[in-house]
Amino acid sequence: MTRMPRKYTFRLGTASLLCALLLAGACTPTIAQRGNMLEDYQIAEIRAGESTRSDVLRNLGSPTTQSTFDPNVWYYIGQETEKRGILDPKVTQERVVLVAFNEDGTVQAIQDIDRDRINIPYERSKTQTHGNDLSIVQQLLGNLGRFNPQEGR
Repeated sequence: MTRMPRKYTFRLGTASLLCALLLAGACTPTIAQRGNMLEDYQIAEIRAGESTRSDVLRNLGSPTTQSTFDPNVWYYIGQETEKRGILDPKVTQERVVLVAFNEDGTVQAIQDIDRDRINIPYERSKTQTHGNDLSIVQQLLGNLGRFNPQEGR
């Protein structure tokens, strides 16, 4: 049995190490941030009884949504997710901040809303539609003989 020259062994080891590093790098998660993830220092700048709507817009930005039944309640919703490969993304961080105003536009309350999150699983199946389930051959041959010859020629 012959041994490989030393330079080929070194090249093979280097190529193997490079492949291992590339494979390890392919497993890094994809991190996505959605909405407006507020920081504590941003919230500290808003004071109840002092700050106005324009102060809130300047410091926190536009709200993610407003309350359906009360336009004086704004919600800032932020979420950070992590996705690994083909797996569904997992929520790693989430924050919901409520800002309530009184009638003259001054901040009445600002608070974090800490609600228990309900994970609803994704449904991968499809809804059945009504109609004929035809095979490819039936679809191709289905129109044979359906055409009327032109009369009067």
